[in-house]
Amino acid sequence: MAYASNLSAMHRLLHTTLKLGDRVRLRKPHPCGAQEWEVVRLGTDVKLKCVGCGHLVVIPRSKLTGSLREILPPEGRSE
Repeated sequence: MAYASNLSAMHRLLHTTLKLGDRVRLRKPHPCGAQEWEVVRLGTDVKLKCVGCGHLVVIPRSKLTGSLREILPPEGRSE
């Protein structure tokens, strides 16, 4: 039951705190070696830009919820 509540908490976290320009760290690094992605578009799908090479990917929000490690503030903004 704890696993389900953790998923629910992560889902709520995504809807409340993910903003354009935020950087996220996913479970697996990109093949270029970078581990951080910048949020470029929000909606049903989330568009991410690799910080290392600039590659753009579109990920369904549900898949992002499962592969998200942490949400980092955008570069230049400290929270």
